[in-house]
Amino acid sequence: MIALLTYKGILVLVIFVITLAVAAYSTYAERKVAAFLQDRIGPDRAGPFGLLQPLADGAKFFFKEEIIPNVSNKTLFILGPCIAMMTALMAGVVIPWGDTIISGDNTYALQITDLNIGILYIFGVVSIGVYGIMIGGWSSNNKFSLLGAIRASAQMISYEIAMGLAIIALIMMTGTLSLREISLQQAGGIGNHWNMWNVVYQPLGFLIFLVCAFAECNRTPFDLPECETELVGGYHTEYSSMKLGLYLFAEYINMFISSAVISTLYFGGFNFPFMNNLGLSHNWITVIGAIFFFSKIVFFIFFFMWIRWTIPRFRYDQLMNLGWKMMLPLAIFNIALSGLISLLFKS
Repeated sequence: MIALLTYKGILVLVIFVITLAVAAYSTYAERKVAAFLQDRIGPDRAGPFGLLQPLADGAKFFFKEEIIPNVSNKTLFILGPCIAMMTALMAGVVIPWGDTIISGDNTYALQITDLNIGILYIFGVVSIGVYGIMIGGWSSNNKFSLLGAIRASAQMISYEIAMGLAIIALIMMTGTLSLREISLQQAGGIGNHWNMWNVVYQPLGFLIFLVCAFAECNRTPFDLPECETELVGGYHTEYSSMKLGLYLFAEYINMFISSAVISTLYFGGFNFPFMNNLGLSHNWITVIGAIFFFSKIVFFIFFFMWIRWTIPRFRYDQLMNLGWKMMLPLAIFNIALSGLISLLFKS
């Protein structure tokens, strides 16, 4: 029991450090991807190839002057970014980062906790994250911040509905809410135990989930809550120092977690092709699977950035029309289609 608790504590610490490191270096990757797409060099001053740029940015955030407006609600002003950061970090505890490691008579899963309602847990935590943005905008006592917070809340709540309906179709097919079980159902791939990833069975559901993930993370073309041309800086206009850094970090952590969830639900999670035909031990398969899983996550993070520097943002009415008049009907259609196909195959 003590060994298990120690292992869980180490795993929590490792995932926490990896999450912060990915969030920090996503800012570096964003600038490099933008520079590549715009035929520029990007960061190249802080360290070799600019690799120390995230550390310089972090030091800048910590040492900048911290300003709290006199007319703000100071308690809520501080609480807002804390909620945004905390909920972003909490979402990673149910994601299976790999299979299991066998050591003697003990088996250790590369997952902090395997909830049988893992998907519902993630939706619940993401929903709480809306409060962090709303509280931050309202407590600033700034009309532009409040408008940005209202935009963010309306956008995230609207697209959560379509995202949830897309997940319902997947649950109808898999019969479980556990992220680990969904990953294990996609094991095998190409080889003796032939199987396909869920994206083959749910292509429309994946497309809906992907679009909604962009909206949930406030990424272009859905970055209306912080549209500089209309709102100065959006819901975090009045924030400075590390409080602003927490909001920015939370956005990148949400992008990382969204990429992990997409990889788990639709692209096999820690499974990879020919995994059952390599003749390797279970532990080595687990290690390679974890590497493949993080490779999928890196690809989707790059995809988030690629879209940001390729497509202009929507107008707000276009954004809401897409959510309510296109994504929602498509998600309902996908549920009906999935149910019909399931009945036909069973019969």
